Amino acid sequence: MEESQEMQSEQEQQVTTDRAPTPAAESARIAELEEQLAQARQEAAENWNKYVREHADMQNFRKRQERIAMDRVQQQKRALFHKILGVMDNVERALAYQDAMDKQALQQTLRMVMWQMNEVMRGEGLTPIPTVGEAFNPYVHEAIEKVEDSDQPEDTVVEEVLKGYKLGDETLRPARVKVSAGTRQAQEE
Repeated sequence: MEESQEMQSEQEQQVTTDRAPTPAAESARIAELEEQLAQARQEAAENWNKYVREHADMQNFRKRQERIAMDRVQQQKRALFHKILGVMDNVERALAYQDAMDKQALQQTLRMVMWQMNEVMRGEGLTPIPTVGEAFNPYVHEAIEKVEDSDQPEDTVVEEVLKGYKLGDETLRPARVKVSAGTRQAQEE
C-alpha cells in the first residue's frame, strides 16, 4: 500500500511540475503578450488617425459642396437679376418720357415692357396658368367666388382675378378665379 501511495505522490508532483511554468517560460510569455499589446496599441492609434483624417476629409467635402451650391445659386440669381434689370431700365425710360408721350405711345411702351417681362419669365421656366374657359382644377386654381348667373357649365372658370404661374410642373402661385355654379337652364330644372 505504501508503494501505491508513493507512486501516486510522484505522479501528482509530475503533473504539478508540468503545469507550473518555469520562470523563463513566464518571462517569454509576458514578453509575447507585451509585444501583442504594443502592436494592438499601434494599430488602434493608426485606426484612430485614419478615422480623424477621414472625418476631416468628409467635413471638407461637405463644406466644399455647400460652397459650390451657394456659388451656383448666386450665379443664377445674378443672371436672373441681370435680365430683370433690363426690364426695369425700360420702365424707368417710360416714366422719364411719360410727359412727352401721348396715351397710345405710353400704352404701347407698357405693352412692350410687359412682353419683355413675360419673355424673361418664360426663359426662366415660369409659365402662366390657363384660366378663363378652363375646368376648375384645385391644384392650379383658387376659387374665390362662385358665380350663379353664368352661361358656362358648372365648375368652369369664368373670370381671372389674379394670374397664377407654374415653374416647370410645380404650381408657384395658384390663379385666383371666379367659377361658374352652372348654366341658368340647368339651375331652373
